[in-house]
Amino acid sequence: MTELGISLGLSPRESTSQFVRVLQTAEALGISTAWVLDSQLAMKDAYMALAVAGRETSTINVGPGVTNLVTRHESVVANAMATLENLCPGRVVVGIGTGDSAVFPIGERPMRLAECERGVLRLQRLLGGEAVEMGGREHRLSFVPPRRPPVFFAASQPGTLSLAGRVADGVIVMGPSDPDTVRSQLAVVDRAACDAGRDPADLTRDLWVTMSVGDGVAPLRDVKSWCSAQARWMMTWRTLPERFAPYAREMERVAREYDFGTHLSLRAGHGELVSDDLARLLAVAGTQEECQTRLSQLASTGVDRVTVSLLSGGRLRRLHEVVDVWRALESAATVGPPGPGSG
Repeated sequence: MTELGISLGLSPRESTSQFVRVLQTAEALGISTAWVLDSQLAMKDAYMALAVAGRETSTINVGPGVTNLVTRHESVVANAMATLENLCPGRVVVGIGTGDSAVFPIGERPMRLAECERGVLRLQRLLGGEAVEMGGREHRLSFVPPRRPPVFFAASQPGTLSLAGRVADGVIVMGPSDPDTVRSQLAVVDRAACDAGRDPADLTRDLWVTMSVGDGVAPLRDVKSWCSAQARWMMTWRTLPERFAPYAREMERVAREYDFGTHLSLRAGHGELVSDDLARLLAVAGTQEECQTRLSQLASTGVDRVTVSLLSGGRLRRLHEVVDVWRALESAATVGPPGPGSG
């Protein structure tokens, strides 16, 4: 059955107590997993937020979504996630990416795939209590967590999707909210897993989207800042999906004018550069019935979990709207009910 997850950051203007209220409400509503954004110049610290989240919840899975091995060495990530696993046993998931909003603003570049793959493998081994070679010597964590948390790799293009299929425990599928694109991405993951002698069914597939529910054009305006981040990232892809070719010039302008200082902020000026038509492809926005239809189409691609990135501003309201749409899907018997999952 398809699970429902959420992703959110601890925003600069948000209190920790409000962040906890959102997570506890998500847990009570049956959300399986909460991913916390790790973007040090746009959000408050993800790892501190995760420690609070682990302590103040009891069933929901929690983890960084996503962290990277440029600003955080794999030994640092391993130690933090092993400690978190001690704090909330059996509920930790680890999302890793090549680096984006945490990396570009400080003048660094995303990690190369070969180096990233080695880092993911070392991270998995460290979390499993094994020794790894670093700096010419073998090292291991000073303690072993109760279990090895699953390591997910955030992927969108063939190279990163293949990496996830080869070595990760799960894949976080990033990109447009377009079922055809998602299916093509999952096919790359499955091929790479098979080529590596793995069973694709052993990988957890987590699709990330965002959603805004309402009437008229308000939901489209609501998602445009998030869509601008997606458009900017897609302009780094080697090949733009054919369906997005008509929007290439628009997306190029978004990428040129993107301001990381207002990353994911609803007030970001670069969000205004996204047209309504492009926003409809990149995000789920519309009436409850329209959102239900889109989520049903996305869930039918074969993913194990659909994670909705909660936009800022009224997160508790947004959370209830997301769950209402999902429960409508449950009533229509198109996907399974949201519920706790092992990740």
